[in-house]
Amino acid sequence: NPLFLREDQLYEGMELLFFAYRDFTAECDAILATYGFGRAHHRVIYFVARNPGISVAELLAILRITKQSLSRVLGQLVRENYIESRQSGKDRRRRLLSLTDQGQELEQRLSTVHRALLARAYREAGAESVDGYRQVLLGIIDETDRKRFAKG
Repeated sequence: NPLFLREDQLYEGMELLFFAYRDFTAECDAILATYGFGRAHHRVIYFVARNPGISVAELLAILRITKQSLSRVLGQLVRENYIESRQSGKDRRRRLLSLTDQGQELEQRLSTVHRALLARAYREAGAESVDGYRQVLLGIIDETDRKRFAKG
């Protein structure tokens, strides 16, 4: 019965997720370290790249971190010319974020690593597994974020 999972299967799933996350982040962590950046910087760069012109408030909602944490990371990325922050034309209180050319280069370097890992895993698992993997991940994230990935 596919709806009945034994405890050892659940523990194995948890352990696989820990190992996968470790290996998914390892090479990017090493790249980021050469810039003096960490995973928080990576997440900011990634989501700004995927959402050019995103507001600080929208980024906070995605990352679910404190304003203080984002301010520290974002401030460094702006100072070092990886992210550009500009005032919204509609609401001068809103700050809109986008990657600079330098930020785009770093984002591409990091995403190339992740795309290669996912492509290899997808090839090894087979085409039919890609949708199953997507469904499992959707089942893990909360309903609010799940809506971001609704098809159609």
